[in-house]
Amino acid sequence: MATETKKITIEELRRENLKTDIPEFAVGDTLEVGVKIIEGGKERIQAFTGTVIARSGGGISETVTLRRVSHGQGVERIFPIHSPRIASMKRTRQGRVRRAKLYYLRDQVGNAARIKEKRLH
Repeated sequence: MATETKKITIEELRRENLKTDIPEFAVGDTLEVGVKIIEGGKERIQAFTGTVIARSGGGISETVTLRRVSHGQGVERIFPIHSPRIASMKRTRQGRVRRAKLYYLRDQVGNAARIKEKRLH
């Protein structure tokens, strides 16, 4: 009679698309994110290195906000962690902070905007 089709729930789709190669990182760490950029018909990977100032959401909708100062101008980008446009993520520095969100860094200039590095014994 009728052919049986397997029903896929939204939760199963979300679980399938979760990335497993994400490094352990927290707010205050410095991340290097490789972003796939399409220009014309070509695709290349561009690195964005910045300090994690916020991490929000959960599961497939988790995002991370990175901040860096480029040519004297503060630049912030929000990356969906599990996006197919993210080619790679690498933690380059582990910071020591006491806040969950580091939005106060937007008002800091120069050395005041530095974050102490966590020392591993």
